[in-house]
Amino acid sequence: MEILVVYYSMYGHTLQLAQAVAEGASKVSGVNAKLCRVQEFEVVDKVIDENEAARQVREQQKDIPVCTLDDLRSADGVIFGSPTRYGNMTAQMKQLIDSTASIWLKGEMEGKPAGVFTSTASTHGGQETTLLTMMVPLLHLGMLIVGTPYSIPGLNHTEARGGTPYGATTIAGGKGELSPAPEDLDIARALGQRVAEVATKVR
Repeated sequence: MEILVVYYSMYGHTLQLAQAVAEGASKVSGVNAKLCRVQEFEVVDKVIDENEAARQVREQQKDIPVCTLDDLRSADGVIFGSPTRYGNMTAQMKQLIDSTASIWLKGEMEGKPAGVFTSTASTHGGQETTLLTMMVPLLHLGMLIVGTPYSIPGLNHTEARGGTPYGATTIAGGKGELSPAPEDLDIARALGQRVAEVATKVR
């Protein structure tokens, strides 16, 4: 059984969450977690060329394959991760989702469990709106949304860090200076494990 973790990351925070999600999914017996990135826009690649931090993150991801429609078709469950842009997913992630019309027409994603995760610069930077709006096209595809309930250790907190019942999150800082808190990564692992467990039961 395969769980696909597909993400977009420019500065590495969503990448770290994605790796934790994949780690959590891999804990479930018989599950292979596959990590794929979203195709970058050519115009953004030129911007990254001028940014040392972003160039380093791009280099870290060079061996991670770009997600294809066949990756989505073959997966038993999919977990999508995107940084927040004005309270919504990135255009890069939206482009991937918008390219799934042929899959939608055939109902090839129907009944597959799905989860979502994100990163924002600030505490109230749109984490929940991003996760909720990411779910909308997944429901159109017929996927089964899996969240992160409050029974997960570390979710019920009042600290300035990530963690929502809609999916795993983290705070990057205004200049990307923060790293995901250990608790944020634990919640990401729990999300991966939950989606994998639900996929196992559904299958």
